[in-house]
Amino acid sequence: MAVPVFRFAPSPNGFLHLGHALSALMNFEMARRMRGRFLLRIEDIDRTRCRPEFEAAIYEDLAWLGIEWEEPVRRQSDHMDAYRAALERLEAQGLLYPSFESRAEIARLVAERERTAGPWPRDPDGAPLYPGRAFAMDEAERRRRIAAGESYALRLRMGAAIARAGPLSWRETGAGPAGETGEIAAAPAAWGDVVLARKETPTSYHLAVVVDDAAQGVTHVVRGQDLFAATSIHRLLQALLGFAAPQYRHHRLVLGADGRKLSKSTKATALRELRAQGVTPAEIRRLIALG
Repeated sequence: MAVPVFRFAPSPNGFLHLGHALSALMNFEMARRMRGRFLLRIEDIDRTRCRPEFEAAIYEDLAWLGIEWEEPVRRQSDHMDAYRAALERLEAQGLLYPSFESRAEIARLVAERERTAGPWPRDPDGAPLYPGRAFAMDEAERRRRIAAGESYALRLRMGAAIARAGPLSWRETGAGPAGETGEIAAAPAAWGDVVLARKETPTSYHLAVVVDDAAQGVTHVVRGQDLFAATSIHRLLQALLGFAAPQYRHHRLVLGADGRKLSKSTKATALRELRAQGVTPAEIRRLIALG
């Protein structure tokens, strides 16, 4: 029987908070109970927001919580060639195309369509589905614009990708936001022609996490319910790239006083601040209701 492999994969774009503590401790303790392996991965593809001091703080905070991980730690910035190779495999299947609209141009296109046709469809995260028609652009025009140095996003031809992969599902041992559990039917169409890379960065979160999990042999993905819907994209990419599907467990989120999930962007109290206030690791466990 294969050894279970778990991972905790934070981004060094801010300090860890109680939500990260819950996810890291769940992964670490499940790996220990199942006599498996626990890996730490640094998701640092966003070079504009990721900083060395945040990465150093991740190691410090996890060690303070009593978490141990295998070395060496995988850092995404060291594996850009692997993401490019995955994109090339998708390109060879005819499943990618570049779009050249800026975010502002996409917002304008959506506004125009909503003025005439009502609400434009949104993905599960609330972002509008791609409204452009770059998929129909002449190939020579695409090459000309790329050669001219224009910015672009590489998008997945969702309809063609779904047709190639066929029906997909995943085994859910936790629960989705509405209590979904068991065998879950994947619904990647809800995301539209999702971005898998940009000119400046040869990967997106969705592509990188699938490539990384496969490369590291991850068998159990344990993460927050906010990523439940994204699992549909990940299952689609796994099928298209020939990767095995891990087992998934989406756990509850740690909420703030306003009822919203904790996040770095809302300046959630960092673990290092709680530690400075004299909070102990045992008290952290009580704060996140982890028995």
